[in-house]
Amino acid sequence: MDRIQDTVQLLKTYNQNHVIKLLNQLKGKQREELIEQINKIDFHQIMELYDSTKKEIEIRENKIENIAYLDKAKLSKEKIEELDALGECVIRKGEYAVVTMAGGQGSRLRS
Repeated sequence: MDRIQDTVQLLKTYNQNHVIKLLNQLKGKQREELIEQINKIDFHQIMELYDSTKKEIEIRENKIENIAYLDKAKLSKEKIEELDALGECVIRKGEYAVVTMAGGQGSRLRS
């Protein structure tokens, strides 16, 4: 099979018929660029990630507690730079967590 047929087969495998329609409408350099981009996508990994969102998460500990916080407006420039550098280091190592907080949106959005 040629490159276009291989790409179309890949798209069919992952139910990307809308992209096949677009591919068929393009000609020349645009078509080649799209084929190049499509072939760089790891569809298998994307599907694994998507499927993992459907799995039930096991919560080992059902405990909510307050965490310490700093008011950035009250910190010195040096302290902010120090904490930014620390945060970047933690992110680079893959050792980070996400905290979601609610509160104050009503007043800011005037609702």
